[in-house]
Amino acid sequence: MVGMSMQPYGIQSMLKEGYRHLSGLDEAVIKNIEACKELSTITRTSLGPNGMNKMVINHLDKLFVTNDAATIVNELEIQHPAAKLLVLAAKAQQEEIGDGANLTISFAGELLQNAEELIRMGLHPSEIISGYTKAVNKAVEILEQLVESGSETMDVRNKDEVISRMRAAVASKQFGQEEIICSLVADACIQVCPKNPTNFNVDNVRVAKLLGGGLHNSCIVRGMVLKSDAVGSIKRMEKAKVAVFAGGVDTTATETKGTVLIHSAEQLENYAKTEEAKVEELIKAVAESGAKVIVSGGSIGEMALHFCERYKIMVLKISSKFELRRFCRTAGAVAHLKLSRPSPDDLGYVDSISVEEIGGVTVTIARNEEGGNSISTVVLRGSTDSILDDLERAVDDGVNTYKAMCRDSRIVPGAAATEIELAQRLKEYANAEIGLDKYAISKYAESFEFVPKTLADNAGLNAMEIIAALYTGHGSGNTKLGIDLEEGACKDVSETKVWDLFATKLFALRYASDAACTVLRVDQIIMAKPAGGPRRDAAQAAGAGAEED
Repeated sequence: MVGMSMQPYGIQSMLKEGYRHLSGLDEAVIKNIEACKELSTITRTSLGPNGMNKMVINHLDKLFVTNDAATIVNELEIQHPAAKLLVLAAKAQQEEIGDGANLTISFAGELLQNAEELIRMGLHPSEIISGYTKAVNKAVEILEQLVESGSETMDVRNKDEVISRMRAAVASKQFGQEEIICSLVADACIQVCPKNPTNFNVDNVRVAKLLGGGLHNSCIVRGMVLKSDAVGSIKRMEKAKVAVFAGGVDTTATETKGTVLIHSAEQLENYAKTEEAKVEELIKAVAESGAKVIVSGGSIGEMALHFCERYKIMVLKISSKFELRRFCRTAGAVAHLKLSRPSPDDLGYVDSISVEEIGGVTVTIARNEEGGNSISTVVLRGSTDSILDDLERAVDDGVNTYKAMCRDSRIVPGAAATEIELAQRLKEYANAEIGLDKYAISKYAESFEFVPKTLADNAGLNAMEIIAALYTGHGSGNTKLGIDLEEGACKDVSETKVWDLFATKLFALRYASDAACTVLRVDQIIMAKPAGGPRRDAAQAAGAGAEED
């Protein structure tokens, strides 16, 4: 009987072989907090205008050089379940506002770090959660009091007002170039802003990245920029009607297979002629409808192209169905499935469509200067792909901020002024509390100090001096005192014009606090043995790569 293997006992005897079970403060709670702290340490150094870049190489060997937290956490394949909760909070923030993902992760990490200190002092996680919940409700109240008066209403078509709200979001990605980028993005957004601004669609501002030149060569096109050449020899059309065919411009094969018996050479000659005549008839019908440009979503036959040239019709090919839909929106056209005579209502219109060469790349530019313009494109120029990708992220942040301000235009002081004011008022609130909650509320207030500390550290300033100066200023009633990173001193944000959107701060606070409380609520982790076979993430990545437009 000695040779018998040891029987599992406890919870292991209940579970299948290969399960892992972690419980208790040390094994589950503290381990979870440490994983989240590691993640927030990675993103924290990228916070603010002086944030450092990260170089991430993903599983497909693609290189990312960026300080955009959303991109960083997307490309890091994070396995730890608790750290994944923080990633989900950052993704929620990115989808809701499009900016502030770094603040969400870093703040949640800071809250958990302070919670660890409280746990080591002897507080129970549920007492900490209760204190944090009270603190976040109070913080939202205080945040509403800090809103700049008069910012509730704004004209979303006034470029200066838009830039003042957008500058902080863009500067955190491209410090020093925010003026140029904000001006470009504001123009592009205002052009495509619908009558009811709350219906603003982010997809209507496109980005075309062309290598060469510098940011100062960037411009805006009212319309679309396609990275392809026109098919055929006609390269330019002015004030043209456009016909769009999704299925391609070619002679179609019949649905069923058929056999044709030809008895003489004459019949063979006539058979070839009928095909030619049929194609000519179709192209002629399109030309007679007034269309001067044909856009095809599929292949373009040699014979069809020959007749298009004869009837002086310009031909474009757009193989991506998403791009084809956008082109239809730009020109106001309806896509036909197969080559046929389009009705006048289905034809689109463009002011000009031309093939141009920008920095050695041949592009087709469809412009629509007059009314009815629903898409505008920001043409970005830069010396390397990494720089262009980073510029695109800055533009995306700007466009998302514009969407957020269309829904809620309220602003609060930026440059860590809001955070210090929240910290100060929450500390006063904690002192008035009785019971164990006060310790958690006090730690919650302390967590806000990471923003000025990180901003100062990333800019190479003395963080302790800066935080002390901010507390002194806010204590004497100056609620708008923030950090001026260029001069390394504390200044009123109404002078430096650094404003943050109220919505960005509000959602970041909520998501970070929810994520931190969710991690603290976990007291046991039970992990199954991973199944064999291909991993789900790998299969998804392969599928996503194939569907990329």
